[in-house]
Formats: sequence, C-alpha cells, structure tokens
Amino acid sequence: MHTLRSLTVAKLAKVSSRLFSRQKSSGGRPSAPLGSRILTSPDDIFKHNMWDHVQWTEEDKENARQKAKENSCTQIPLEEQGTFDTEACQYWDKFYTMHQDKFFKDRKWLFSEFPELLPSGDHPELYPQPAGASTDTETRHRQHNGPKNHDRNTDVPNHQTDSCQEAALEKKTAAIQSNTFPGQHASHRILEVGCGVGNSVFPIINSIKGKDIFVYCCDFSKSAIQLVKDHPDYDDSVCHAFVHDICEETASSPFPPQSLDIILAVFVFSSIHPERLHGIVNHLSTYLKHGGIFLFRDYGRYDFSQLRFKKGRCLSENFYTRGDGTCVYFFTKEEVHELFSNAGLEEIQNLEDRRLQVNRGKKVAMHRVWMQSKYRKLYPPPPS
Repeated sequence: MHTLRSLTVAKLAKVSSRLFSRQKSSGGRPSAPLGSRILTSPDDIFKHNMWDHVQWTEEDKENARQKAKENSCTQIPLEEQGTFDTEACQYWDKFYTMHQDKFFKDRKWLFSEFPELLPSGDHPELYPQPAGASTDTETRHRQHNGPKNHDRNTDVPNHQTDSCQEAALEKKTAAIQSNTFPGQHASHRILEVGCGVGNSVFPIINSIKGKDIFVYCCDFSKSAIQLVKDHPDYDDSVCHAFVHDICEETASSPFPPQSLDIILAVFVFSSIHPERLHGIVNHLSTYLKHGGIFLFRDYGRYDFSQLRFKKGRCLSENFYTRGDGTCVYFFTKEEVHELFSNAGLEEIQNLEDRRLQVNRGKKVAMHRVWMQSKYRKLYPPPPS
C-alpha cells in the first residue's frame, strides 16, 4: 500500500507533469476505453476515488518487482497445492454461501468498455459501413476483418484452415441444432463464464429488454447460480443460468458450437491455475461464431492486490491463494495475447489499465493494474 508519504509531492508532480504533457499533445483528455479522469496536479489527488491512465516511474516498477519477489520467495509445498485446484468449487461455494450477493458491486461500466456486448446495429460506431455496404452480418464482419487487420497480426495461427476439422465441427453443429436449445431463436447470443451472482449478467439483462438477444451465464458454484435464479431481475425468457465447470472440457453446454456472438470472462481466469487456461480458451472458442468476440478483463501484474500478499501464500510464480482458499493469478499483456492468439483468435484490443485508487478517508493511494482485451474469431478463407 502506498501512503501519502510514499507518494511524495515531488513524485506526484513529476508524474502529473508527464500526464499533462501527453494530454496537451493529444489535444484533450482521452476518452474510453479505460476512463478519462487524469491527475494533472498532485494537489488534486484526494478529490476523486480513482485516477485513470497513471504512468509508473522506474522507481514504482522496481518497488513492485521487489515486493512480488519477497512475497513469493516462500511457496506452499507442492504436496499441499493440489487441494486448491481440486477443491476450488467448494471454496467458492463457501464464499457465495457466506457473502451471498453483497460482496461485489454490479459492473455498470460494462457497456462503456465492452460496447460489443450489444449488436453492431445498436453501436454503429463499432463497425462503420461505407455507402452501399451490405447489411448481411457475415459480410459486415468480413469487411471489419479486412486485410489491414490481418496484416497487423501475422503471428496468429489460422486454425480454421483445416477443412476436415471444420467440416466435422459444422456437421456436429447441424446435428445439435436439429434439437431445441434455450435462446435458439435469438439473433445475438452472449455467454458469461464464471458469472458469480450476476454482477455482469443483470446489467446486461436490464439493457437488452425488447432486443433480440439471449444471455447464458454459468458458474461452477451451485450457490452462485441459485442466487442468480432467485434475483428479482432474472428472466428465463432472455437468460439461462446453469452450473458448469469450464475446466471440464467434456462437460456439456446448453448451446451448440459456433452459436455465440460474445463470450465474456471478467475476473474469472485469474482464479484458475494458469496451466489450465490454454485448454479452456481453446475449448470455449469453438462455441464462438466466425466473427464472434471474446471479451476479457482481469488482474494485471503487480496490481496492489498482488503486492499486499504476505509470505507463504504463493503457489507458483504470480499465482497466490487467499485466506479463504480461492486463488488469483496476475497477467501480463504478452501472456494474454499468447492465450488468445494460440486459440486462433485475432487481437482487437489488448490493454494494460493502470489506475490510482484513492481512499480519501484514510489518505491512502494504491496502484491498480488490470488487463482488458478483445479477441475475434477469424473467418475461414474462401474456398480456392
């Protein structure tokens, strides 16, 4: 934790001066993504609870590295680590049974940072169309996936080129779609994984009323899903909540492959052992339509919550367990890009969100770091 004493006036002035210079050169305060409240004077630090786009000094970076090194030098013995993975469901079930829906706040910022949650027709600025452009959904996404975007990510493997695999998946999809499934008639489908008690789901539900949109949400905690279903805003005509462990690749889903427009993962992948994540993203991506988007937000490396861990809570590098048995990993941009690009997805956005969170009552300031990313499932190449 950084007290006002550690965030000296001289240091704040230096940071503020750099931010102010960047602001002037860009012609004004930056807009979303990631907010637009810029600290331009150290005297203003306690005027707001949060400041956006905070730049770290080299001293800040080195202090963070040292704190992470110190709190990870003693790791939990390997023979004791397995329980945090095999019993993760029980730990989270106890968490939600104890806290109910009182621990996390609803994420009202979702549509500011992730406007893709709604179809492009509701956000025309997302996919600007030239005059006379086709309104066909596939054509529209092909235009947005033009050569310029592909050139930017030449390192992304195109897993859709295997025609045999593609044909087999489409055959499986057709077979499943011959049966009914929740939300099958909706033109736009959203899945949130690790939905908890619905802090993302209900802001979405309350924004899609009257629209041809259906929401799926899952969590491996039965207590969490029951709390979602008991919520007064839960409506099974627009939402289907179900118990599901995304670590179990053989577990069935209530929708077929290639049926989802959006997959949302907000502060969920960090709770899973990092060695499992590639398989999870690869599997989840099979449910995205071509042109569908994976939206991700989670903890970033050297966030305040990582640096405050005490010795003896580290499982492996940058992976810790809390006192209640739940776990948390802290990502870098490079790790996030590798995670999604290896699943054959194309980068739209991959940002490091650095902010200064302020407790005005205690006169304390904390460096927060979050990752925010968007990756799209590529269309297969046209037949030659």
